[in-house]
Amino acid sequence: MKRRLLLGGAIVVVLAAVLSIGTYVLMNSRTFQVAGRLVHRVDTSAKVVALTIDDGPTDRTPAILETLAAEHVPATFYLVGRDLAAHRDYGAQIAAAGHELGNHSYTHPRLVFVTPATVRDEVERTDAEIERTGYHGPVTFRPPYGKKLVALPWYLSHHDRTTVMWDVESDSAGGASTDAIVSKTVNRARPGSIILLHAMYQSAAAAAIPRIVAELRSRGYGFVTVSQLIAGTKPTGM
Repeated sequence: MKRRLLLGGAIVVVLAAVLSIGTYVLMNSRTFQVAGRLVHRVDTSAKVVALTIDDGPTDRTPAILETLAAEHVPATFYLVGRDLAAHRDYGAQIAAAGHELGNHSYTHPRLVFVTPATVRDEVERTDAEIERTGYHGPVTFRPPYGKKLVALPWYLSHHDRTTVMWDVESDSAGGASTDAIVSKTVNRARPGSIILLHAMYQSAAAAAIPRIVAELRSRGYGFVTVSQLIAGTKPTGM
């Protein structure tokens, strides 16, 4: 009897460990989710990439837009709803400049162990703020911290929304220099890459943008928005 109890306990521990590991892997995966479409890069031979900027808008927005305009680069901005509500003028400027707007939730929480109602609130409140900017293009969704489990993919799938992750991220560690961000980004980029920068809060990332553009263009790359990348649209000057 004692041996059976020990064996049963061991099985429970093993199953719990497997479940925990599986949950961790699933919620952090950049290439898979339980429902709906997820894109982390596009499989293409064309030398095109999508530059994406997460968070904000913040007071760095005008400078970022000026840089992108000078370089004639379209970008996709994954914006946070509460920041849009606080800085509607910046959101409108991004839309007016011809960039693509994406949904990055309203309060930037980890949308893993949450209810469907929480997911709906986070997504739809931000959609409303995006609409107020005057933007009318496609709106994909990027999970805060890249985390998703069941409720978020289920909601996005049932509303025909695409989850967009990334395959190049060189500034997430914090404290990375501009040189390091440029080097890692350029060396990791490949045809169809989705590049993530946190330029709204990191000055080094913002400063890296023109250098990344110049380096990748010297290697024959062009820039498109996320929806253009998914659709296979060729780069055009803004």
